[in-house]
Amino acid sequence: MNLQSPAFHSLVPDGLPLSAALSRLTHLGIGAHQDDLEIMAFHGIAACFGKSAQWFGGITCTDGAGSARSGQYAAVSNLEMIELRRKEQDRAATMGQYGAMLQLGLSSAEIKHPASPLAYDLAEILSHTHPEIVYTHNPADKHDSHIAVFRATLAAIRSLPLDKRPRRLLGCEVWRDLDWLADEDKVRLDLGGHGDLQQRLIACFVSQTDGGKRYELATPGRALANATFFAARETDHATAVWHAMDLTPLVLDDALDPATLVAGHLQKFQSDVLERLQR
Repeated sequence: MNLQSPAFHSLVPDGLPLSAALSRLTHLGIGAHQDDLEIMAFHGIAACFGKSAQWFGGITCTDGAGSARSGQYAAVSNLEMIELRRKEQDRAATMGQYGAMLQLGLSSAEIKHPASPLAYDLAEILSHTHPEIVYTHNPADKHDSHIAVFRATLAAIRSLPLDKRPRRLLGCEVWRDLDWLADEDKVRLDLGGHGDLQQRLIACFVSQTDGGKRYELATPGRALANATFFAARETDHATAVWHAMDLTPLVLDDALDPATLVAGHLQKFQSDVLERLQR
């Protein structure tokens, strides 16, 4: 882990030394951009919030230079945006009581390059942690930077001995929802009871919410829709749900191709749609 890189930035909100902070993490989110964690990995944040035996850690891979912007942020330069987004992510980590927050500061182009150092950097970080569960982007996402982070995360995990790997890997929805997964394959992450915390965390990213992307409205809207439109003939059992794809089989079997895993889900979806049309 290149702690000397000027692009690397870390924060431990409660002041513990970084090595000790990393070793205590039980839940880890690995996202491409600042605010991805607060959207896709909030289940882990909420599970650890206010707890002394469970700690959430976050890794944001890119520097935020390519963020969408308008209004008061329309003329903000890339360098200024990098600094803004770094501070916003630190603010969210402090408010959310994260065990540690690491920002790698790589460019979006860099993480998508075949020679990207991202997988190596993530492997170095993972070697200092022992999370039970890792949240990252799902392999059916439509954002190329998200797919690059998924690939690097999987490569980093697979570089570890089997007994050192997380027990569960979840690929979460962001830029494409996972409602199309067969119901029995959906990992339904119940966010109920923590909606106010999530909205406050997303509100930390003012450069986005006031700069043209209303994530603070869209995120709880999707969570409510996921809860409401799950079962047509039953009353709702949750008020807010985030969907994830279980990627743990990729952790347990290095020979399993992610494309094969996704293709199986797609074939299930196709079969379900066609079978209903033929009834």
